[in-house]
Amino acid sequence: MHDFEKALIQEMRTHDGKITSGPLAGHPLLVLTSSGARSGEPRQAILTFSRDQGDYVVAGTAGGSPSTPAWVYNLREHPEVEIEAENRTFDATARVVDAEERDRLWEQHVARLPHFAEYPVKAKRVIPMVRITPKAA
Repeated sequence: MHDFEKALIQEMRTHDGKITSGPLAGHPLLVLTSSGARSGEPRQAILTFSRDQGDYVVAGTAGGSPSTPAWVYNLREHPEVEIEAENRTFDATARVVDAEERDRLWEQHVARLPHFAEYPVKAKRVIPMVRITPKAA
């Protein structure tokens, strides 16, 4: 993990799950811990999220890269994850959604986070959407 990512996580933990300074100030972020698709080793990703019916929704944009991020492949192989969001850490199940749900979640995500609208154009690919459902406490 890079120093920038470590600093983001520290800021989230210091400010009740929120980023209060820098270029990501005000963005809703979570830390996703998944298992590597091949290695099974823990992998962390810091992702912007929206919410849908109590679930967390994230987009596999890779910042507009033409490649789908590795964490999406990890989730397909190992859907059991841990997330840290909104000042809580909990187990969850993640799934890459099908086309119909994907379109609805994408539109909802962009409505809440307008800067995401440019990513499919930059990436020249369909952005996968992932629903993360917290497990009952």
